[in-house]
Amino acid sequence: MGIFSFIKDAGEKLFGAVSTTAQAAPTVDVAALNKTAGDAIAAYIRTQGLSADNLQVSFDGASHTVTVSGQAADQATKEKILVAAGNVQHVDKVDDQLTVPTPTPVSQFHTVASGDNLWKIADKYYGNGAKNDVIFEANKPMLKSPDKIYPGQVLRIPALA
Repeated sequence: MGIFSFIKDAGEKLFGAVSTTAQAAPTVDVAALNKTAGDAIAAYIRTQGLSADNLQVSFDGASHTVTVSGQAADQATKEKILVAAGNVQHVDKVDDQLTVPTPTPVSQFHTVASGDNLWKIADKYYGNGAKNDVIFEANKPMLKSPDKIYPGQVLRIPALA
């Protein structure tokens, strides 16, 4: 559990900008906007084929933070849910309140930089670029192709078995 940082200007475009300025629209129902954003992120997680018992997703537009709670089946599913929630545009942090019945070692996480590809990332973490398929598989279903990563995206880097 804890807070994971993401780049809020990168990621899936699920909803419009959430303004926190008093001058922007004084009659806006911020709580309703936050609920709509949280619901959109939860729906996105489900479209990725990810689930957890009692999954709850909330969004705070003022801090750009998603809070995710519930119980995931395993550590890999938990981490994929967190990465899916964080790789949404306008999300800066994910507050991890998810639990797992049997905790296992936590994966490392890598924020994609310009010029990165899975081969380079695998070489950095595993000392062997040919292990790029491990990273690709660990980030399915969010990654549809090993060639479709973008700067600011956060990837799971699991330990080698």
